[in-house]
Amino acid sequence: MNFSRSDGRAARHAALALVCAVTVLAAAGCDEDSRHSSSPAHQHPAARGSVVSVTPVADLNTKEVTARLSKAGIDTTRVRYGVRANRIVYRTVDFKGRPSTASELVAMPKNDERSLRVVSWLHGTEVYRGEVASVNDESPDRATALLFASTGRAVSAPDYLGLGKGPGIHPYGNPKATVTASVDALRAARAVARRDGRGLDRRVLISGFSQGGPATMLFGRALQQGVDLYFRPGALAPIAGPFDLSGFEAAAADDKVERSSLYLAYFTTAWNRMYGLYGAPNQAFRAPYDKTVETLFDGDHEASQLVAALPKTSKRLFTEEFLQKVRHPTGDLRRKLKVMDTTCDWRPDVPVHLFHAKGDKDVSFTNSLHCQRQLAAHGADQRLSDVGKLDHSTTVLKALPQVVRDFDAVR
Repeated sequence: MNFSRSDGRAARHAALALVCAVTVLAAAGCDEDSRHSSSPAHQHPAARGSVVSVTPVADLNTKEVTARLSKAGIDTTRVRYGVRANRIVYRTVDFKGRPSTASELVAMPKNDERSLRVVSWLHGTEVYRGEVASVNDESPDRATALLFASTGRAVSAPDYLGLGKGPGIHPYGNPKATVTASVDALRAARAVARRDGRGLDRRVLISGFSQGGPATMLFGRALQQGVDLYFRPGALAPIAGPFDLSGFEAAAADDKVERSSLYLAYFTTAWNRMYGLYGAPNQAFRAPYDKTVETLFDGDHEASQLVAALPKTSKRLFTEEFLQKVRHPTGDLRRKLKVMDTTCDWRPDVPVHLFHAKGDKDVSFTNSLHCQRQLAAHGADQRLSDVGKLDHSTTVLKALPQVVRDFDAVR
């Protein structure tokens, strides 16, 4: 959940807006991607995880990787190799199971190893499709992928559906879409690695921040249950995730989290598209915002634009009746929320190391305690580390070196 680091960056990233029509992307990728593609779309027209296009986006030596990570505020002591990275457009399905495409960043170390461990990095909340790792060179998630790759690992960093070069609007918080986009991204990364004569270990090291925290647990569980014939989880390291989504959204309704109105509006508009939370916008949003809020959350507006256009509090943005619905969910909303409240309610076969900061005012530390309790109830190998009195965005920077050390210890 990364609204804060997008504020005031509209001009810098305006060129990153989506430039391909959905029909063109679904058929053959954007023109830019097609120019660099070594796997035309017609070769594997129906296979999930098949590669539509490959576009080089970074080729850095060790010194350049170190400089990039230092600029992002990430510890560089574990950097060992330069990194090449590509934006991959691949085939997947949308949250209704219909054929679609999505994009990811695939980063590889510049070394001679033929068999690589693989990291799946699952990013936090993004409202703007151009902010993700495969598109934005300055994205913290791009830097995170460079970090993992520079330690000698392959990295699959999916943009999720509807972000990056994917068509449509991001189905924010949809558990099925989270899993399908991530597993198909892994399959595409494996195909790209094979072209370079390299193989990926079947044991996937999975980590993610904020929205990527529950995504880590969802994805790990799906791999453990055999959603893919090859890949299995190797270790799980979620960072500052909203594991108690019911509690998080209720707190946002009460304006007890930073940027409460933005978080709750993103959740509300996305879940309305998927599940139908209200009949008309004025049933959820106060005037005059009921006329504009759905358009603002279309993936083409940056967080800074949303901040300028919306009130700071949920109380001013939403009707009291709708806020009560969020505070005390019933029926289908309650059932859908429960799925996201129980992403840790299982027993992983691999270690789980949770990271959070007690100073986090966006996603409360209690969310990771919620996850830890569920894991402990199943006898899982788990631990939770408090990384300090840090804000939400700084939490991930502090946790990443520790995640790297954990992954180094996996055998």
